[in-house]
Amino acid sequence: MKKVILTLGGLFLVLVVMASLAGITPRYLSSAPAMLTGMGAKLGCSGYYVTGLSAEQSYKDLLTYSPVLKLVDLNFDESSKSVNAEFLGLETASAKYRPGLGCTVSIGSTEPLDQLAVSLSLPGDDPASKEPWPKGSGVDSIHPDIQRRLDAMLASDNQQGLQTRALLVVNNGQVVAESYAEGFDEHSKLLGWSMAKSVTSLMMGHLEMVGKLDFDQQPVFEDWANDDRREIHWRDLMHMSSGLDFPEVYEPGAGATEMLFTVRRGSDLPLAAELVHPPGTVFEYSSGTTNLLSRKLYEAAGGTPEANVAYLQKHLITPLYLQDFIFEPDPSGTFVGSSYLYASARDWARIGQLMLNRGELNGYRLVTKDWVARALQPNRSENKKSYGYQFWLNRGDAEPRWEDLPEDSFAALGNRKQMVMVVPSKDTVIVRLGWTHGSYPSNKNVAAILSWLDQQQLSAAP
Repeated sequence: MKKVILTLGGLFLVLVVMASLAGITPRYLSSAPAMLTGMGAKLGCSGYYVTGLSAEQSYKDLLTYSPVLKLVDLNFDESSKSVNAEFLGLETASAKYRPGLGCTVSIGSTEPLDQLAVSLSLPGDDPASKEPWPKGSGVDSIHPDIQRRLDAMLASDNQQGLQTRALLVVNNGQVVAESYAEGFDEHSKLLGWSMAKSVTSLMMGHLEMVGKLDFDQQPVFEDWANDDRREIHWRDLMHMSSGLDFPEVYEPGAGATEMLFTVRRGSDLPLAAELVHPPGTVFEYSSGTTNLLSRKLYEAAGGTPEANVAYLQKHLITPLYLQDFIFEPDPSGTFVGSSYLYASARDWARIGQLMLNRGELNGYRLVTKDWVARALQPNRSENKKSYGYQFWLNRGDAEPRWEDLPEDSFAALGNRKQMVMVVPSKDTVIVRLGWTHGSYPSNKNVAAILSWLDQQQLSAAP
């Protein structure tokens, strides 16, 4: 036994030395098991219980992030609606599914979430309305030629291995085509990743409209009152130019991965970050910044998980008639506003149509017209101006982001090439959802769809 222990110890030291030579730090190694199991449990749980993927497909989706995840074993427990992850016997993690709340990693006491799930009013509780989209589920506006072309685009995508799962086109306020890969349909709740940032931004705009948020308030958090962070404005957070030291690095030991997979309240980490740039001067994309917005939303809603969910239900989900929509909270009950929003293509399109309508949908105003105008203005940073209030813009920098699209185009974008593209001059919203590991021809495909609409004379005049 002593020889075995010495041998294993020697092998461990060799691995540590090799990792060090490769530039992998001890913090990286020590943090990896918790990150891998937390990630495996969370994404596996949501893929299986929220989206409805098979256990096999959930695991395949997970493996696209790193081959190291092959060392993580997932156990899907139907009795508890949870997924347990284990890494080489060194670390375990669990994530639990709750109706209406999706999946949350089990860290600390999650009893308030258990109690909340019992009484939650779920999206789509009411019988599906036969009224036309966007107020109801009725879609009788499909254009045969656009539908045929969209089906062909989705098939072409997937022949190339791009894993497009949903494509949807809205023109002049009507769904004119929608196409889904095998196993998915108009009710499939698909992960938007960072498209959640745009919805979080809209909720901040709503807080401003109803007088719960002053965009000129300083400090934005009392924790920052006695240091240089008191100079940060809400608009700096909205523009990803806060100056905080919380980069978008996804590796073990990095703040972004700890925030999403290994801590109880993710926003605690960016809240504690130091200032490294003068606020408003440097654009640095950061999910931590968005989760600070979610923290404010939680506080403004009432400061409890129950109040937080109730506020979202009352002011976003119900009045916008969102029918297949799950915004997942972290273990503290705060929404993970940077990343964990699952919705159908039709619901994602409702968000795009609301922005196209300058803040209004189904007779309900979520944000003011003025807020939408400000949200779509280039920021004032020195390095990248083509980012508004958590929306990507096609203007502001020397070169457009999408060279073949109109200048007024803007989008919510997410990891694995999720997209809600809004083109006001064409009165069009285009949704693309999938699981692409690598590049996706967003510019080319959106330009093609706009050309089809022009050929059919469906689009509004520029």
